Amino acid sequence: MLVDPPIDKLEKMADCKYMLVCGVAKRARELLQQSPDLEYERNEKAISIAAREVFSGKVVIVKE
Repeated sequence: MLVDPPIDKLEKMADCKYMLVCGVAKRARELLQQSPDLEYERNEKAISIAAREVFSGKVVIVKE
């Protein structure tokens, strides 16, 4: 379950929930491609890392 960042605040980072889900999932896949053992090294899921990056503004979700 995603607790940090709070999902209600994360929703404001994209135009709609669908874009948010797609953007976070895409970033999580990129992270796993860069480092396949990332989840074991940091002891957390790639999706949590991606969500935190979107929330902090490191990754911006834009409509293509």
